Amino acid sequence: MDEINNLAHGFSVALTLPNLGFMLIGITLGVLIGVLPGLGGANGIAVLLPLTFSMNPRSAIIMLSCIYWGALFGGAITSIPFNIPGEPWSAATTFDGHPMAQQGEAAQALAAAFTSSFVGALFAVLLITFLAPWLAKFALKFGPAEFFAVQLLTFCSFVGMSREPPAKTIGSMMLGFALAAVGLDSVTGQLRMIYGFPELLKGFDFLIAVIGLFGIGEILLTMGEGPAFKGKSPRISFRVVLQTWGEIARHWRTFLRSTAVGCWMGITPGGATPASFMSYGMARRFAPDPNTFGKADIQGVIAPETAAHAAGTSALLPMLTLGIPGSPTAAVLLGGLMIWGLQPGPMLFVEHKDFVWGLIASMYLGNLVGLVVVLTTMPWWAALLRIPFAVIAPVIVVICAICAIGAYTVHSSMFDVVMMMVFGVLGYGFKKLKYPLAPLVLALVLGDMAEASFRQAMLGSQGSLSIFWSNPLVANITGLALLLLSPTWGALRRRARGREYNAAVQDPA
Repeated sequence: MDEINNLAHGFSVALTLPNLGFMLIGITLGVLIGVLPGLGGANGIAVLLPLTFSMNPRSAIIMLSCIYWGALFGGAITSIPFNIPGEPWSAATTFDGHPMAQQGEAAQALAAAFTSSFVGALFAVLLITFLAPWLAKFALKFGPAEFFAVQLLTFCSFVGMSREPPAKTIGSMMLGFALAAVGLDSVTGQLRMIYGFPELLKGFDFLIAVIGLFGIGEILLTMGEGPAFKGKSPRISFRVVLQTWGEIARHWRTFLRSTAVGCWMGITPGGATPASFMSYGMARRFAPDPNTFGKADIQGVIAPETAAHAAGTSALLPMLTLGIPGSPTAAVLLGGLMIWGLQPGPMLFVEHKDFVWGLIASMYLGNLVGLVVVLTTMPWWAALLRIPFAVIAPVIVVICAICAIGAYTVHSSMFDVVMMMVFGVLGYGFKKLKYPLAPLVLALVLGDMAEASFRQAMLGSQGSLSIFWSNPLVANITGLALLLLSPTWGALRRRARGREYNAAVQDPA
């Protein structure tokens, strides 16, 4: 009952006229970001984060979260008619969505995708509504050892469940830890890795890093590739939407399975992309005729879209309650909260109840507004993809200038602008070499907190690692973290044996 009362109060916060306006602006910008391939919700939020500094934190986080919802919706607009995944998690949607478009059923596929996205996100928000307060109260019992165990579980989840080779994921994460260690040691007061630059006494600013890694890096990559788009701009009518709703209602089992997969992968955190592919595979396995998948089966659209939105939304649950981001976008939002002076975690539900419940209420409203916006304006977004890249390029240059201004406004320092460009080149290199950026950002955000929790736990146990097995709670979390690494160790051992075998073949002596 307390959750219902708090949610009602949250709606009174979210339904104010300014917040509704910011919600609509965020959804519109998010759909635009989702339509343009490669940008993504994390990139859009990172670039636009400096523009929210003068806003009320409630309005700012509502607008930024709605950018995320819009980006989740927008990815399907390019995937189905143009066979171009607007977002990584939209790749699975192309398997059946584009064949439906080729058969003249693009409107049905898009209506199914948007509706499935809404349903997946709705279930995830319900999970956050009723589980977050309980989890926050439970987390109040956590000590340094428990917090480090949870952070270790997050790091191990990214390594063990990543689609990238384990070596690349670990390398990216190690670089993030190294960047997080730069500056003044809060315990001993010693300087670490500043190399004569006094501007680095406070370490690398998170905002500068994400603007460079996500914003500038993606812009450089896009300008280098110069994408071209081909396809037809579909139109959605109200009659088609009603017919599609009647058809997809018969696949309620697919909705339930995909929602469960998405919520689990969002909380663990596995991410929206693995969730979409896993859900697609499960839908195909449980289908009466699996051979119809890949040949315009509407379940091939329902499953990945439902799972992706459920995962993307539920990733905010550990971020709000434990301060542990479940996705790259949640990591960027975590950094934004910390910039505004709000520390995500269990005390957030006690000290800033209006903020938390206003954000949760905006999740309901944002997804509903997003569904209406994409259903009514979809042909306009599809038409954007027909604009020549020669016209888009100057717009990209303007976005670069906005990024530079945003970096400068953080500390009014040109050094930050230079570091933003350095991080941009680093992000471009990571993308070209197929290295994941998410582990780097995660380590950069959580590196200091993980180090502080570990050192406090070591001080309390007088240097004994047994503290991480001292009670059932911390022992189970630590054990689960190590268990998630077992596939990684197996892959590394197989790789090492393969190298030994190849060396033995090449040099029998």
